[in-house]
Amino acid sequence: MFPFQHVEYLQHGTAVQQSAYHILLNSNLLHVLRPYQPLLVGTVPIGLQLPGSDLDIICEVHDLGAFESLLRQYFGHYPDFSLRRIQRQGHACIVAAFTTGSWPVEVFGQPVPSTQQHGYRHLLIEHRLLMLGGDAFRAQVQARRAAGLKTEPAFAISLGLVGDPYAALLALEACSDAELRARYFRNTV
Repeated sequence: MFPFQHVEYLQHGTAVQQSAYHILLNSNLLHVLRPYQPLLVGTVPIGLQLPGSDLDIICEVHDLGAFESLLRQYFGHYPDFSLRRIQRQGHACIVAAFTTGSWPVEVFGQPVPSTQQHGYRHLLIEHRLLMLGGDAFRAQVQARRAAGLKTEPAFAISLGLVGDPYAALLALEACSDAELRARYFRNTV
């Protein structure tokens, strides 16, 4: 089983994670999106959110028209609703945004299994790096985010990675924890 597949862990997390859990539960968002294998990704699951961060939900979508209709039907009346089609990694995708409660939400759909999408894969490697790097590394990444960097660039700079930060992080997926520790966290206990 893949980690972060069910959001119940949020109810035992930080106050912000608990707030996100209650919004997801009370809005029925994940229930409505269930046929599309929704996964919460981004900064909230790993506790790196900043004020104004959104709840990022990715979905596996093969019929963009049906997905668009569902999003409009259930969430089109929510504040700040918008919907657009974009291209990502060679696929036509849908991005919907709206606000529920005090949380901005972004729903992303593409014809790729949710557990294979870049958002989920970034979440997994970022989580591993935070576990290996400890509090000092977390603080370093969070400080870069607070200074205005997006999550992946903040990780890449903190690790000294060069090139495209999104691709550079994905390249670390194949590394064992021992390899990551030896490369980036030698002085971390």
